[in-house]
Amino acid sequence: MRTLYSSLLLIVAGLYLAGCADLHGGGVGAGSDRRSFQQVTDDAGITTTINKEYFRDEQIHTLRIDVDTHRGVVTLNGYADHQQEASRAIEIALDTPGVSKVISNLVIKNQAMSPRGVVYQKALPAN
Repeated sequence: MRTLYSSLLLIVAGLYLAGCADLHGGGVGAGSDRRSFQQVTDDAGITTTINKEYFRDEQIHTLRIDVDTHRGVVTLNGYADHQQEASRAIEIALDTPGVSKVISNLVIKNQAMSPRGVVYQKALPAN
């Protein structure tokens, strides 16, 4: 019985360590595009902040807009009822600290060809 528990413990430990292999290499992610733990937590914080602002905003339907952040670049996927909702979602994302640009893949309901993959960046301050 003791051998069974020891074997089971070794298998579970091996599976756990195999799942942590990316963390051991000094970064998180696939391929050569690795992010540090700090970058991952910063991106998660940006996503959380944007989602909170969407929840507070009466014009945005949060369940239909998915927010993904990678190295400060926010990608918005999902549906908006009208252009004003999509524009507001982009504006909130751009105004979030730590965001360098926003890629909108939002589709406007009842429009056959909504623009997708449009990139928005903050305007440079006037000198």
